[in-house]
Amino acid sequence: MSNIMSVLFASENESKLNELTIHRTAASLPFCGRYRLLDFVLSNLVNSGITTIGIIARSNYNSLMDHIRMGRDWDLNRKNSGIAVFPPFVTNNARDIYKSKIDALYSMSDYISRAKEEYIIITNGNIAYNFDYELLFDEHIAKKADITMLTYRSAATARRVLPVVGKNGRVTEFLFGVTAPSGEIADVAMNVYLMKKSLLLSLIEGAYSRGQLDFEKDILLSKVAELKIFAYDVKGYVALIDDIKSYYYASMKLLEKKARDELFDSYGNIYTKVKDSVPTAYGDKATVKNSLIADGCRINGYVENSILFRGVNIDEGARVVNSIIMENGQIMSGSHMSYVITDKNVVIREKRNISGFETYPIVIVKDKIV
Repeated sequence: MSNIMSVLFASENESKLNELTIHRTAASLPFCGRYRLLDFVLSNLVNSGITTIGIIARSNYNSLMDHIRMGRDWDLNRKNSGIAVFPPFVTNNARDIYKSKIDALYSMSDYISRAKEEYIIITNGNIAYNFDYELLFDEHIAKKADITMLTYRSAATARRVLPVVGKNGRVTEFLFGVTAPSGEIADVAMNVYLMKKSLLLSLIEGAYSRGQLDFEKDILLSKVAELKIFAYDVKGYVALIDDIKSYYYASMKLLEKKARDELFDSYGNIYTKVKDSVPTAYGDKATVKNSLIADGCRINGYVENSILFRGVNIDEGARVVNSIIMENGQIMSGSHMSYVITDKNVVIREKRNISGFETYPIVIVKDKIV
């Protein structure tokens, strides 16, 4: 797969993630106890032999830079190829932050054209899945496609792009702003596209010159009859994180063994930034049921159906149910948490009772003391 490069967008769909992306990009959102969403996309690329990767973020990318460390944990700190992180500006001589994917890709035209690879994968960083991109490439070549996109079966929401797929896998139309009835699923675009670099550069230059902004509407939809666009359906666990509800649901889904097996054992290893920390300590009063617990935690209270990140303290008499407690969180004695997401370094003081709902979990922002 040395003939494919990738451009990764780290800052898509941040507005709907509210408090969780105040201090970070969507791609660097903590997930599943010890990972960031970016880890899954980067690991998929590296496991598929794709090592030329450009990353662009719009804002709040300090945590992204700290996590990546120039790609050392993914074996991407290389003299040739590896990770390149781009500032969020349209051109080098303008300080205007890009408004869309089209702006951003236009600003990266030189980087893309200079790369030795013939093909390119464009992807967002807010997706958790485990996939071999060689399968996508083989399908692309076999069908002589212009563009091949990844899709998965999921509930349709107004923020997601729904390709209408024919029997042969060719996309005939794109639907936008569609919400399916409760329980009904559809083919949903994962915002992952494979094509030749030359085609991408031509499409981007044309769209940018006309002042167009939306990659899906202004390029894919307008060219759907002209270009051969095919869909490749990804099986198994796929989480497209575009709001608080989808983040909570995707996280809780991983309490099921089948979902964890699909995400971590179906293809390749998932790599992340290495941290040295002690094992989790369980006190005499600790009770833990059906939960994911990272290292470095101290548990003396009750934890059920929850995810605890590194360094979390659950004091004696505290109760955490159906919740996500991120790194260095502290739940003090007598506090009860249900359907709550706490960001990093949150302290819940004694005898607090905080409860949300499965469809509307309460989010407590980073460094907050409640």
